Amino acid sequence: MRNRSLLNPFRAAFGHRLRAPLSAAGVLAGACFWWAALTPSLIPRDGVMQGVIAGLSFGVGYGLAVAAVALWKWLGLPVTGATSAARVRRWVVLAAASLMLAGAILGDGWQDAVREALALPPSGWKWPVSLLAAGIGLIAVLLLAGRFFYGLRDLYGAPLRRVLPERAALVFASLLAAWSFWALGNGFLLGSLLRGMDASYRKIDALVPADEQPPTDPLKPGSALSLLPWESLGHEGRKRVLASPGRDEVSAITGRPAKEPLRVYVGLNSAATPDDRAAVALAEMKRVGAFDRRILVITTPTGTGWIDPAAMAPLEVMHHGDVASVAVQYSYLPSWLTLLVDPGYGEETAHAVFGAVHGHWRTLPEENRPRLFLFGLSLGSLHSDLATEAYAVAGDPFDGAFWVGPPFASRQWPRLIATRREGSPAWLPAARHATVFRSITADDRSQLAAPDWGPPKVLYLQYPSDPIVFFRKDMWWREPDWMKPPRGPGVSPALTWWPGISFIQGVFDMMTATTVPKGRGHVYAGRDYAEGWRALTQPPEFDAAAAARLAAWMEAQDL
Repeated sequence: MRNRSLLNPFRAAFGHRLRAPLSAAGVLAGACFWWAALTPSLIPRDGVMQGVIAGLSFGVGYGLAVAAVALWKWLGLPVTGATSAARVRRWVVLAAASLMLAGAILGDGWQDAVREALALPPSGWKWPVSLLAAGIGLIAVLLLAGRFFYGLRDLYGAPLRRVLPERAALVFASLLAAWSFWALGNGFLLGSLLRGMDASYRKIDALVPADEQPPTDPLKPGSALSLLPWESLGHEGRKRVLASPGRDEVSAITGRPAKEPLRVYVGLNSAATPDDRAAVALAEMKRVGAFDRRILVITTPTGTGWIDPAAMAPLEVMHHGDVASVAVQYSYLPSWLTLLVDPGYGEETAHAVFGAVHGHWRTLPEENRPRLFLFGLSLGSLHSDLATEAYAVAGDPFDGAFWVGPPFASRQWPRLIATRREGSPAWLPAARHATVFRSITADDRSQLAAPDWGPPKVLYLQYPSDPIVFFRKDMWWREPDWMKPPRGPGVSPALTWWPGISFIQGVFDMMTATTVPKGRGHVYAGRDYAEGWRALTQPPEFDAAAAARLAAWMEAQDL
């Protein structure tokens, strides 16, 4: 009997909420949000992913409507009677179900419009089925979670009503319930997920496959004479050291004698701190003679430590292998997860590496030192940008920077868009003073022809369909300029901005931005890297025939 009496408050709080009818206003608003979420965005999605987005959007609409009704009642405004409310609810649920079904059918066509803009085949008849299954399943979970929230609020509110006025008790109970949800979701569930992913990626980074044996060339990191143990380079570092092209491949493409490209890579486990890793990188560069090459590139990796082989291969070929590059890993997690776990760590590493390399480079005689360039893709672009403070390079600037797919959170990129020359679109901003900053896309390189560029030369390469570049935090309430006509290549003309919904779509677009064909979204093509490097470095003795052979080689390598 005593145990039963202890359970009575829980039964009273949660039993009532679980049996409560759906909110008519919430269902109608949720259905409208569902419909809006199915309209096109930048990246095509499979049915399950689209169902998740639509289900979340339904939940947002439902929650906003329920909150509005609660406020209405709080203010003491009139409401319909129970009988009328039940009749209205039945018709609203029927209308909402019809709206959601129609949206699923039309959404298939909207997705095909996005796929057509990216030269992808139609999604097929299974798309609406998987959309409905995933979306309705998620809606059920969200509704159950909402009822659990209200039950928890009632549970907290019962004792509070004995000592506080009704409305004060309601406010405090709501705050306690919200805190409980936040602690459970952010502290336990999200924490467990991040720890699990961290452990998984750490194992992947440490795994040394049988075909990744230490190099015998003493000029390569991880060799017997290297300052860097092979195992310490990490998965992406070992891939970078063994990447193509080698000297013979470069010579075959250019038709001229070539050098072996130097690729210095320091793994996350090569030293304890960012400063220590930067010092080891500089020592290894001196050991292999990196400062004796024609071109030197400070390459900032993505979150996993990955360096796109399509990015560096064209440069190494154009300059007949007379290129040295250095990269220091700062994480082994994907870029988006790195931003969640430790967003400042990459910037700290980039600062340390740039300071060490540029600090030594500027002490060398100008006539004997290499031309110094920076490179970064995605999160690497952001950190490379942050590492180059104007006061540190004003007296002795680097030659240029190539920043590709700059994330929306970058320092210079949003400024360039906001202050662009009148008449230039947001997806191809033209700087008011183009002596430093210029930008290109896969389809428009006209800015490269203007005179008086640099030093330093800073070149952005971005695709109009890349959500990582063009996402904006204020998309909740403001239509971004890149959505306004004229729109860039690869962006569906059917794309529509919706308050709130476009923000949710943008978040999921960023998560799937690498699932599209090369040359669109966040998948950058070797041919575009090649055009950028050619404009930045002006390679001598690289004619049209060699450029054609390079293009054919990259196509064969799927770069």
